[in-house]
Amino acid sequence: MEKLIKIQSELKAPKGQFNSFGKYKYRNCEDVLEALKPLLTANECTLTISDEVKEVGSLIYVEATATFSDGTKNVIVKAQAGIDPNRKGMDIAQSFGSSSSYARKYALNGLFLIDDTKDADATNDHKNDKPKTITLTDREYESCLKASSDKIVNVLFKYDGAIFSDGNIYTMKKEQLQELKKLI
Repeated sequence: MEKLIKIQSELKAPKGQFNSFGKYKYRNCEDVLEALKPLLTANECTLTISDEVKEVGSLIYVEATATFSDGTKNVIVKAQAGIDPNRKGMDIAQSFGSSSSYARKYALNGLFLIDDTKDADATNDHKNDKPKTITLTDREYESCLKASSDKIVNVLFKYDGAIFSDGNIYTMKKEQLQELKKLI
């Protein structure tokens, strides 16, 4: 696969995006594709990307498949990204699209040897993202049970508490914890 090796060595995909919240630069799938198009044309190669939504247990994810072809041989790389249909601030289509874009980017990274180790995903130590431990009063617990299902979805039980989708750890009475486990 001489053509693939040549493209891998010539590809320059700069981080053209900026995250103002985290104050870091990153590249998205479109940045990689924009850098690849002239190299694919010059080397008479093609690239196709497809997605498939899959489910394992209750986990829904998208699997992206990137296929490179020089006309005689194909190289295929796959990557996955989870889908959270209840992602805050996104409708269902945006949530699926975001996961698709993420999986496609990482399939391309694998295929074309793009290193993202200096990206914020790899270097962020999440110092400001440590979960708070909150002890629920009986009244707060009752309010939690009456909350919409998107607040109860994605609960991970740990020790004598529950970690909700907001990332915080909530401690509660054993009876309350058992009752919550039955609802999930």
